[in-house]
Amino acid sequence: MNLFADLLASTNGVKGGGTPLTQAGPRIQKGRRGVEVKSAREIAIMRQASRIVATVLREIIDMAAPGMTTGDLDRHAETRIRAMGATPSFKGYHGFPASICASINNEVVHGIPSAKRVIKAGDLVKIDTGAYFEGFHGDSCVTLCVGEGVPEEARRLSRVAQESLMQGLATVKAGSTLLELAGAVQDHVEAHGYAIVEDYTGHGVGRNLHEEPSVFNYRTRDLPNMQLRAGMTLAVEPILNAGGKGCRTLKDRWTVVTVDGSLSAQWEHTIVVTSDGCDILTDRDF
Repeated sequence: MNLFADLLASTNGVKGGGTPLTQAGPRIQKGRRGVEVKSAREIAIMRQASRIVATVLREIIDMAAPGMTTGDLDRHAETRIRAMGATPSFKGYHGFPASICASINNEVVHGIPSAKRVIKAGDLVKIDTGAYFEGFHGDSCVTLCVGEGVPEEARRLSRVAQESLMQGLATVKAGSTLLELAGAVQDHVEAHGYAIVEDYTGHGVGRNLHEEPSVFNYRTRDLPNMQLRAGMTLAVEPILNAGGKGCRTLKDRWTVVTVDGSLSAQWEHTIVVTSDGCDILTDRDF
């Protein structure tokens, strides 16, 4: 899940004795601390949280079909996350009302699920969700090409977005830098003629859903060129638009759409940096 820039600035790097829970979901803690390097015990818990996320997304990939609503998918996600002993990371987070973000076609991020929002054949649907388990979060997003009649351009956009994620992850290891990751994503995206959304970034993840560092998907001097260390846990999430990079937020104060009405795609994994690469904690191939 992405955060608006001001929200991210207020919650980056928060650590402590676990994120307190309310009935609605994880309560937001205040304060700032540096980038965490997780212990083996903490990574083992994050692996379990991330497996829950991967399981739910795998189920949603299999079940999503024309005629269903985004509200149907949200109910399934919440039921399954809770059945596996976790709490939905998104529900109640800064007031977000659901357990998944469901963003369709030109919606970029933070789409609010609804029983009135029917998925149609040919839709490009982004499903982003997280699970909070024993004090730690997992976070991941997939893009679905639903039913028959999905335009080839939509399929290509989703494919390039997923490829760009994997190109970025291929650079990750202890001693590599965030800008190496960002550059690999940017080069792959731009080689295919797409625009990288710059308003939203990846992030550290762990005790809090959003921690330091910000994980950009393009080269920028605004990002300290941090060297990665084994045990860092990151949510890497390239977002691509078929047209321009510009985005705007709708009146619901959550749903972000492309300014020019073009399609948007996103893929995300939670990973842990290792000495010689990275381990994809939200890998759905299990």
